[in-house]
Amino acid sequence: MAERSTVDVGGRRLALSNLDKVLYPKSGFTKGEVVDYYARIAEVMLPHLAERPLSFKRYPDGVETSGFFAKNAPRGTPEWVRTVNLPAPGSGMNRETIDYVVVSDLPTLVWAANLAALEMHVPQWTVGPRGGVRAPDLLVLDLDPGDPATIVECAQVGLRLRDRLAQDGIDSLAKTSGSKGMQVYAAVSTSSDGQTSAYAHELARELEAADPVLVVSKMAKNLRGGKVFVDWSQNNGAKTTVAPYSLRARPEPWVSTPLTWDEVAAIARPADARYRAPDVLDRVAEHGDLFAPLLETGPSLP
Repeated sequence: MAERSTVDVGGRRLALSNLDKVLYPKSGFTKGEVVDYYARIAEVMLPHLAERPLSFKRYPDGVETSGFFAKNAPRGTPEWVRTVNLPAPGSGMNRETIDYVVVSDLPTLVWAANLAALEMHVPQWTVGPRGGVRAPDLLVLDLDPGDPATIVECAQVGLRLRDRLAQDGIDSLAKTSGSKGMQVYAAVSTSSDGQTSAYAHELARELEAADPVLVVSKMAKNLRGGKVFVDWSQNNGAKTTVAPYSLRARPEPWVSTPLTWDEVAAIARPADARYRAPDVLDRVAEHGDLFAPLLETGPSLP
C-alpha cells in the first residue's frame, strides 16, 4: 500500500503519497521534492496558469519511463478543483469534449504535483468564469534546434526575433524550454488564434529568408539538421506550450526558466541555459517573476 500523509494546503486537506519515491534517478530528486518545488514556486507560477486549461504530462514511475499526457480530469479529482468542459477536436480517445483542469490556486497545484504531473502545458488563451473561450492574449514562437544546433543557436535567433517584434511595437520575453530549445513570448491583443498564427508564420518566414543557413520555418523534420526551427504553429488554438516555471522530464529536474535578454545574449554553451528547480527558486528570490509583463494587456498585432 502506498505511504500517505495528509496535509492542509490553503484550507484544503490533501493526501500526499509516495513522497520518497525517486522520480529523477540521475539526481535522486524525489516526488516530495517535486511537490515542494511546486508549492514554493506557486506565487510566481500560478498567475501564468490561471484561467488556462492545462494538459499535464505525468510520470508516476519517473522520468526514465515514457510518461503520458493527461488532459481529462482523472477519476477522483476533488470537487473543489476547477474544471472546464471544452470541445476536443481530434481527440485520440474519441471524446467529443474534455474536462480540463484549471490550476488557479495553491491546493490545486499541489494536488497536480502529487499526481506526478511533472510537466504542465498551457494554451495561449484563457477561459472566462463560465468556461467561455477567450481570444489569445499571448504570442509564442518556439525555437527548436536540430542537431547539431543547440540552444546557443536558438539564443541567436531569439535575439533577432526580439528586434523584429520591437519594430512592430511589441515587447518580448524569453525562457528556456527546460529541454533543448527556448521560447519567445509577447503579450498581445487579438480577435482569434488565426491572427496570431498568421503573424507568427510571417515572422518565421522572414527570419528564414534573412538567414536560410540557420533558420527554417517549414515543419518537415528532414529540413532541420543544424538549424533552428521557428515553430509558429504553437499559436494554433489546439496547441499548448510548456508553462513558465514548469519542471521538465529530463535527466535532471530542469525547469522552463524565464531569462533576461542579457542572459540570452550570454549563452555560449547549452549548460549556460540549464536551471534546476533549486536554481529557479533562488532566481525568483533574487529577480522576482521575469515573466510578469506577460500578465499585462498587450498591443494589437499589426
